[in-house]
Amino acid sequence: MRVRDENMGKVTGFLEIDRQVAKYQPASDRIRHFREFTIPMSDPEVQKQAARCMDCGIPYCHGPTGCPVHNQIPDWNDLVYNNNWEAAIQNLHSTNNFPEFTGRVCPAPCEEACTLNLEDTPVAIKTVEQAIADKAYELGFIRPQPATVHTGKKVAIIGSGPAGMAAAQQLGRAGHEVHLYERESKAGGLLRYGIPDFKMEKNFIDRRVEQMKGEGVTFHCGVNVGVDVTVEQLLADHDAVLYCGGSETPREAGIPGTDFAGVHDAMPYLVQQNKRVGRENIDSVGWQADPILAGAKHVVVVGGGDTASDCVGTAFRQGAVKVTQLDIRPQPPEKEDKLAVWPFWATKMRTSSSQAEGAVREFQVATLEFVGEDGVLTGVKCCEVDERRKPVPGTEFVIKADLAFIAIGFRGPFTDSVLKELDGKLTLNTDRRGSTNVVANDKDYKTSVDKFWTAGDVRRGQSLVVWAIREGRQAARAIDEALMGSTVLPR
Repeated sequence: MRVRDENMGKVTGFLEIDRQVAKYQPASDRIRHFREFTIPMSDPEVQKQAARCMDCGIPYCHGPTGCPVHNQIPDWNDLVYNNNWEAAIQNLHSTNNFPEFTGRVCPAPCEEACTLNLEDTPVAIKTVEQAIADKAYELGFIRPQPATVHTGKKVAIIGSGPAGMAAAQQLGRAGHEVHLYERESKAGGLLRYGIPDFKMEKNFIDRRVEQMKGEGVTFHCGVNVGVDVTVEQLLADHDAVLYCGGSETPREAGIPGTDFAGVHDAMPYLVQQNKRVGRENIDSVGWQADPILAGAKHVVVVGGGDTASDCVGTAFRQGAVKVTQLDIRPQPPEKEDKLAVWPFWATKMRTSSSQAEGAVREFQVATLEFVGEDGVLTGVKCCEVDERRKPVPGTEFVIKADLAFIAIGFRGPFTDSVLKELDGKLTLNTDRRGSTNVVANDKDYKTSVDKFWTAGDVRRGQSLVVWAIREGRQAARAIDEALMGSTVLPR
C-alpha cells in the first residue's frame, strides 16, 4: 500500500489553482500540416497543475478504475511540484515503459477517476505525464539500461506494437536475448502506422527503439512471421515466443455497396498517410496499395470512435471539402450523472480535436448503403434509428460522398500468417460480435501451444495503447518466471 507523507505536495493547491491543460494551435493553422499541434506548457505551469493533486485518501486514478498500468500518479505529481524531474521519470518508468506515448494518445481514464472530477476539474494528469517524459529526454535522464547479468535464454517476440515493445524492453533488461520481429519496415505497429503524426510524431518511437537496441534488443523489421519465417522455426530457435500481433482485421460492416470505388476500410487510409509522412513507400503487407486521397472531396466516415476521428483529421489535412461523421449511437448528454458513474469512464458528449476542425456529426443514424454510378461512389444512404438501433421508416436521406471510410472496429489479427500456420493448434475465442482472439489468461499469458505466449490486442481484442503496455509488461514477467523459476520484473 502506498503511504503518503502528510506534508505531501501543496495541500491547498486544488483550492487555489484552476485546472489548465496545454492549448492547441488554431484549427485553421493545424490542418495545414501533419505535425503535433499541442503547445507545450512551461515548467512552472506544469508544476502548478501537479500541485492540484490533493491528498484524497483513496487515489482512484491509480487503477483498476483509472490507470491500467497503475501509474503512481499522486507520487509523481508531488515530485514534479517539488521540481524533482529525475525522480518523477524514475517513478513513472516503474509502471510505464513509454509515458511519452501514453501522455499523447491515452484518453486519460485516470482523469475521469480523479476525485476532483466530481467537480469537473480533474488534475491535468495526462499533461503532466507527457511533460515528465519530454523533460526527461531534454535533461538526458532516458538512457539505455542494459542487463548486467545475461541468462543465456532467447525470446522471440512477434509484433512491435506497444505490447511487443514493452515486453521486449522488460525481457531484455531481465538479461534475456530478445529478438523482435516486425512485418513492416519500421517498429511501432499501429502506434506508428495507425495513429496519425498530428497526434504523435514518430521520432518518439525511434528514440525508444534506439534505447532498446542499446539494451540488447535485436529488431528484425520487414519480416512477416508465418510467411518469411515460420513460427515453428522461431519455437525451435528460442526458449519462448510471445505473439503480440495486434487486432487489425476490420470488422465487416455488412453494408451494401462497399465494392464502389471510393469506399474503404479506415486503416489502409491511415497507414498510407502515415507512410507518406514517414517518407516510406505506401505499399504495405496486408493493406491495399492504391493511393487513397481526400483532397477536394466530400468525405463520409462511418463510425464514432478514435479511428473514425483520425480519418476525419487526416481528411481535413489532405484538403477535403466537407467531412461528415456518422454515429449510430444517440447523441450523449453534455454532462454525466457523477453519482451514478464516477469513478468509471462516463458516456458524455466528447469532441476530439479532429472533430473540432469542422466535421459535421450525425448521431443516431444508420448507414443503409453506399450508392454510386458507373462503379464509383456518389453518396451514402442513411436513416434515423430508434433506441434499439432499428431504422425509422420515412427518415431516409442521402449524403453526397466521393470518399467513404468504414471505421467500426476490428475483429482480430490478420489470419494469413501466424494464425494460418498454427491453425488447429492455437485455441481461439470468438465473441458475440465475431471478434476472434487468441485464448490466454491475464495471469500467465500462455496459449495452447507449448512455449508460445500472447499479449495485447491479439488476446484481449482492440483496446488502448496503455492496456497493450500493461499486457506486454505482465507477459514479460510471466515468461521470465517460466524460464528462470522466479522473477524480479514487476507485474
